[in-house]
Amino acid sequence: MECGSALPDSLVLEIFLHLPHDAVLRAGLTCRQWLAVSRDEFLWRELFYSYYRIPRCVPRHPAAVSWFREFQRLFDCIPCVEVQTLKEHSDQVLHLAFSHQGHRFSSCSKDCTVKLWDTERPDGYISLVHSTSMRQFNWGYTQFSQFNADDSLLLVSGVYLGPHHSSSGEIAVISLENYTLLSRVRNKPYDVFGCWLNETHLISGNLHWIGNMTSCSVLWLNKAFQDIESENVNVVKRLFKIQNVNASTIRTVMVAHCRRHDNPDLLLDYDAQSRARQQNGKTHQPLLFDVGASGSEEEDEDEALHREANGRCFPCPRSAQPTMSGLDHIIQSRKTVAPTELAIETQVARMMGEVHTKAPEADLNEPSSSDDGEDKTYLLFTTGSLTYSPHQIGIKRIKPDQMTTSGPVLCEERSSVEFFDSLDHVIDIHGHIIGMGLSPDHRYLYVNSRAWPSGCVISDPMSPPPIAEEIDLHVIDLKSLREERRSLRAHRAFTPNDECFFIFLDVSRDFVASGAEDKHGYIWDRHYNICLARLAHDDVVNSVAFSPADQELLLSASDDSTIKVWRSPRMVRLVQTPARPPRPRNLLSNWLSRGKNSVSAVNGKP
Repeated sequence: MECGSALPDSLVLEIFLHLPHDAVLRAGLTCRQWLAVSRDEFLWRELFYSYYRIPRCVPRHPAAVSWFREFQRLFDCIPCVEVQTLKEHSDQVLHLAFSHQGHRFSSCSKDCTVKLWDTERPDGYISLVHSTSMRQFNWGYTQFSQFNADDSLLLVSGVYLGPHHSSSGEIAVISLENYTLLSRVRNKPYDVFGCWLNETHLISGNLHWIGNMTSCSVLWLNKAFQDIESENVNVVKRLFKIQNVNASTIRTVMVAHCRRHDNPDLLLDYDAQSRARQQNGKTHQPLLFDVGASGSEEEDEDEALHREANGRCFPCPRSAQPTMSGLDHIIQSRKTVAPTELAIETQVARMMGEVHTKAPEADLNEPSSSDDGEDKTYLLFTTGSLTYSPHQIGIKRIKPDQMTTSGPVLCEERSSVEFFDSLDHVIDIHGHIIGMGLSPDHRYLYVNSRAWPSGCVISDPMSPPPIAEEIDLHVIDLKSLREERRSLRAHRAFTPNDECFFIFLDVSRDFVASGAEDKHGYIWDRHYNICLARLAHDDVVNSVAFSPADQELLLSASDDSTIKVWRSPRMVRLVQTPARPPRPRNLLSNWLSRGKNSVSAVNGKP
């Protein structure tokens, strides 16, 4: 084709939509006409919807500057290129957690160690900083860790091996200044995991069996430094006491600070997005990473394209609990109890619970005069009411006066009648919950579950319905307390209901990632609700973690005893070519091909 010759618009569209997408991104290198074509918004809109298979009813992200930039973001800024494999663990790696500043992360493993890693080396590679073994404290393995708000302390949760092969949980607090152990707290069942409430206080659990299928979960507030300041200051204080029925227990506690709900990182309600645009007008600030920001590599490439066009042609048990703690106790006790007696016990437990449970707080959705200027803090956890499988999200508000262990000592706060605390809100997922993660602004709760069959009826709490192999990803809006959306099923699990284990997921500003039992990690775009990449391992992927400082850096941990480090094609280019040598002329460059393979595999394309 002679450079500069005109083509009919219909032919241009036909050629544009059938070209390999990596070639289209570099189309401006051909000539001036293709430079203009390669920035045509109509063409990029058609390619965007057709390539990513997004329904036409889904609008472009309100902060996106153009369809071209949006396609470039999803194609070039996904952490799907493997750049490093860490093999320092000797057994299954179960959990990963970044510090809030993103300069370090921790890893937990079946080898009973918690390891700290440095992410700020000049060469971009990650190195081991410190390793702490918990076997000296009679732990079986470490399963979860979390940095406190100022990154000075590390909470480590694990399985404690007691006498007669019994097991419960324990939480340790480690100082990151000198790596000394500051305190240890019992945690039962061990799949409560534990979490930080603030910089100096953490939440743990304890379980008491009341009957064969009825129990009481007590959530405790613990001071990280268990020193004695005064006889009137506690190192531990009871936070909530909640009744469980039908063999269910409270597990997987986490804290959501809702102070930023009015200024979210991302709105998933499309109507709310439209209203926000109208209210903000021209003052609206971009919420997404803009690959065309001033001084970026992509802007330089645009300038180079124009210059070139003017010159003519030219990416045991498990951590997560095979079964619930205490389940063996229930199974054994059921052998000596008739079914009618179990049914009577459940009815009596419900009646006693109604009599001895405090009245619920005011509706969390209804504003109250006492809330003016006050930040809301929610305790989130998995629970159930029909069977031992965790199938509900429980929500309980934590009031400001409950966020410290100061106050009456334990013996003074007990009254003659012990009451249970009621839940402020319950969301039923109608399936076995196997993972939860909060968005960075704590506005949305992402939940992995394996669905029960539609219309199923549970007659025996110890025989929950069969669960699906496909994993549903639910999104709960913690402002409205309702399910906002549900993603298409893209990842899988294969273990049956009584062996189902926890798979940790993580959420960044724009993306959400999760592991799966099919030996892959997965990345979705939060706005468009589409799966963008698969991350391959040699065994089950237990945990993934985005760097809070750079969402183009992702880690994945697997039963294959490795941690893999993934970066975006854009970051790979920047790290490998800091001096920016002349760009190769071939359209199918290596970095594009690697990104194309990841995205195409997810979309089912060859």
